[in-house]
Amino acid sequence: MISKTFDITGMTCSACSAHVEKAVLKTGGLEKVAVNLLTNSMTVEFDEKSMNPDEVSRKITEAVAHAGYGAEERIDPENTATGDSSQNRTALQQGGEEARREAGKKARGIRTRLAISFAFSLPLVYISMGHMLGWPLPSFFHGTHNALTFAFTQFLLLIPVLFANRSYFSRGFTSLARGAPNMDSLIAIGSAAAVVYGIIGIYAIGSGLASGNDALVHTFAMDLYFESAAMILSLITLGKYLEALAKAKTTDAISSLIALKPDTAIVLRGTEEETVPVDSVIPGDRVVVKPGMSVPVDGTVLEGHSSIDASALTGESVPSDKGPGDQVWSASVNLNGALVIRATRVGKDTTLSRIIALVGEAAASKAPVSRLADRISGFFVPAVIAIALVTVAAWLALGAEPGFALSAAISVLVISCPCALGLATPTAIMAGTGAGARNGILVRSAEALETVHSVDTVILDKTGTITEGKPVVTDIISLSELDHNELLSLAASIETPSEHPLAYAILSEAEKSGLKTERPTNFKAVPGKGIVCELKGKIWYAGGPVLLAENGIQPDAAFPYIERLANNGKTPFIFASQDGIKGVIGIADVLKSGSTEAISEMKKRGLRVIMLSGDNERTARAIASQAGIDEVYAELLPDGKSDIVRKLRAEGATVAMIGDGINDAPSLATANVGIAIGSGTDIAIESADIVLVRSDLSDAVTALRLGKTVIRKIRQNLFWALAYNVAAIPLAAGLLYPRFGWKLSPMIAAAAMSFSSVSVVLNALTLNLFRKEK
Repeated sequence: MISKTFDITGMTCSACSAHVEKAVLKTGGLEKVAVNLLTNSMTVEFDEKSMNPDEVSRKITEAVAHAGYGAEERIDPENTATGDSSQNRTALQQGGEEARREAGKKARGIRTRLAISFAFSLPLVYISMGHMLGWPLPSFFHGTHNALTFAFTQFLLLIPVLFANRSYFSRGFTSLARGAPNMDSLIAIGSAAAVVYGIIGIYAIGSGLASGNDALVHTFAMDLYFESAAMILSLITLGKYLEALAKAKTTDAISSLIALKPDTAIVLRGTEEETVPVDSVIPGDRVVVKPGMSVPVDGTVLEGHSSIDASALTGESVPSDKGPGDQVWSASVNLNGALVIRATRVGKDTTLSRIIALVGEAAASKAPVSRLADRISGFFVPAVIAIALVTVAAWLALGAEPGFALSAAISVLVISCPCALGLATPTAIMAGTGAGARNGILVRSAEALETVHSVDTVILDKTGTITEGKPVVTDIISLSELDHNELLSLAASIETPSEHPLAYAILSEAEKSGLKTERPTNFKAVPGKGIVCELKGKIWYAGGPVLLAENGIQPDAAFPYIERLANNGKTPFIFASQDGIKGVIGIADVLKSGSTEAISEMKKRGLRVIMLSGDNERTARAIASQAGIDEVYAELLPDGKSDIVRKLRAEGATVAMIGDGINDAPSLATANVGIAIGSGTDIAIESADIVLVRSDLSDAVTALRLGKTVIRKIRQNLFWALAYNVAAIPLAAGLLYPRFGWKLSPMIAAAAMSFSSVSVVLNALTLNLFRKEK
């Protein structure tokens, strides 16, 4: 399956996006088409084995053009098979700069239109309503004999407003002619109807003056609707401007992430430092990161010690100390000491680039909850036009004045807001995924957010998820004359030649304590039992009770400690010579800091928490007990873990699987939503729907909370958009006028329509306040 993204031009509302989607689907053979009104983009998926990618691009571009819009494929130079990567990337950056200049040009254009519109609309409103409100007007606007001057002056003031906003008419009537009316069509029809009625009024005034019919002159002079047409266009443009400002805020997350990418890196070539474009760094290069600089690529520290601020990636405000062997991420800031790192991930593979890609993918996706809005958008505008026609006909049939009937119909046209429906979901998704990225939570799709909102069962892998994933020394118990350090030094010396993973824990602890070790001779590893070696002229044994008993050493003195350690999920190592047992060292994969609190929080939220492990039953249950988990499945292979996920889903559970290893990948893919711990393997991360940048289980709780918050905002937006239209259209049509005398003027209707769109975007922007709970 291959995916392509297109930039779409000319869309103004959800009716436009629905029409584009329908037109592209008609080309046939596409697995998925998703049009995003917020980002003015479209993503399509298809099987490249059965369809030629170039042919698909051509057909899609033609289909969109035939529908009355523009489409241009986005080219990802990182994925191109040929060509120089740095040149391609430079072209992409230049394209990005051009796009930003175009966006700036568009914003300036809207401001210019807005200034012209209000510069002429405000005096027009003053003149047209001055008589009614008692405002002072020049004498040549007073009296029936000056009615033609009064009317024609308004028309002249209207012309610049019409010209400044001519795009509404060109787009609106063009889409109407194509049989796919959109929001621009409603504005164009409504304002054009007011203008035509006003022009007819000018002729009627002239006729009345010629025939001496003062009543006719007075009626039309007070009912021209030029001010309505001008204010409709002015207020809609104001709404578009405010909407554009608010929409730009929802994309701040991606913009700020892109801004973190450094342009250059300092690479060591032998002993010389060379400043090069960051794109030319390759894995294995030694990169110098001086104090105050951003880390240009992901890598491992070779030399130096420093504090690193990774808050832009992880949301963690406290800097972390880094030294040789520690991993650092691109876009982290080096606060003090100089570092030399070996590049491990560069270009599109860096953590920052992957975050940007994931946030972009999620922003372009659609949540299933938005399907209702999509269905409504398909017939919304034609239905509104039909309601407006019925409104005119009904009021005329009831004997209302033509001006009253027209005013009601225009109000129906301009108060209806398909824009709010189209923006309800994408604005919340964009703001939500951005908030997640700022807090170290990367969401792959809108569907994942909606699914995580309804999760009722959380399955946790043990190793690397609940625990640190690497064994450490937890207990040093001397049963002889040796003190704590002497026993540890002896154990480390005995284990020096060993390649067993648990031996590394002892050696690491001894190194951390600054203890000296000696290398033993005649070293022999006894499979499944332990080690026998010679040190300082003595034979030494390290392992379990069976090894000691076979060599004539009674292990009874160590049994109470062995039992206690084993019951706590720890592996005991006995160290002894022919003189007797010297001590016991306990080794375990310990709980991560915060795991217990995170699991407790999950249970408080009513979630069922289950732990899966490939370890033996005794160890698994001991760890689960420490973490506060009651349900445990142990001694599982990877397919056994995914079988349990399937079983729970078959029982009706909505399952979130949280893991980090290769053996978790099948379970992550099988669960309703897979959550990968950021320190995990690439396979686990690729199989997941949500990725936690930090290796912290508390972020999983934050991810669950983020899902609920985003879906709540989407539902609020959809409710507001639907409720607004359901309530506003009947009010604009004048249904409440006979009983309560309530009637909306077209100007108020236009203001309400603009507010509806802006309010939806502003509500989504409150997601920028989302923070981790302490």
